[in-house]
Amino acid sequence: MHEDTTRASHGTPRSAVKGWVMFCGLLLAAILVPFALLGDGLEAATRGLLGSPWPAWQWSLLLGGLLASDILLPVPSSLVSTAAGAGLGFWWGLLTSWAGTMVGCGLGYLLGARAGTAMLRRLAGETELARVARASERYGHWYLLLFRGVPVLAEASVVFAGVSRMPLRRFLALAALSNLGVCASYAAVGAAAMKAAAFLLLFAGMVLLPALALWLARGLKV
Repeated sequence: MHEDTTRASHGTPRSAVKGWVMFCGLLLAAILVPFALLGDGLEAATRGLLGSPWPAWQWSLLLGGLLASDILLPVPSSLVSTAAGAGLGFWWGLLTSWAGTMVGCGLGYLLGARAGTAMLRRLAGETELARVARASERYGHWYLLLFRGVPVLAEASVVFAGVSRMPLRRFLALAALSNLGVCASYAAVGAAAMKAAAFLLLFAGMVLLPALALWLARGLKV
C-alpha cells in the first residue's frame, strides 16, 4: 500500500495518465475506423490537403506560428509538427517546427520571468508545478530535456525556467537541443508517411510519440 502511494505521489498523476491514455485510445479509434471504412478515399483527401497549392513559405509561417502560440493556446503540437514534416519534407519541416517551438519556449520563459509562479500555476496546475520543481532539484537544468516531449510538463518546464531565473544562455542552449530532438522525430514520421503514402503512420505518430514520452516520464524519480 505504501509503495503504491509513493508511486502515485512521485510519478505522473494517475488522473493525468488515465486521461491521456483515454485520449490516445479515442483518437486512434477515430483514425482507424475511418481508414477501415473509407480506405483510399480518405488517403486521397489527406494527400490533397497536404499537397495544396499554398506556397511552402506560407505553410511554414502558419505551422510555425501555431507552434509558437502553443505556450498559451491549446495547440496540438504533435499534430502540427508531424504535418510540417509531411507537407514540407523532413528538413523544412524540421526547421519550421524547431523555429516555432523555440519562439514558444522564449515566450514561456519571459512569462515565467515576468509573471512568476502565479502564471505557472494557471498554465499547468499545482501538481505539474511540484513535479517540475522536484525534477529541477534532482536533475538540475537537465529537466528541460527530460520533459520537452511530455504533454503539459513541456510547457510547465519552460515557464518554470523563467520563474527560477535559469541563465538565459543555458536555457536557450537546452531548449534548442531538446527541441531539435523532438521536432526531428515528428518531422521524420511525417516525411516518411508522406513519401510512402502511409497516412495511417502519419496520424498514429501524432499520438504514439507523445504517449511514449509520457510513459518514459513516469519512470523518472520525481
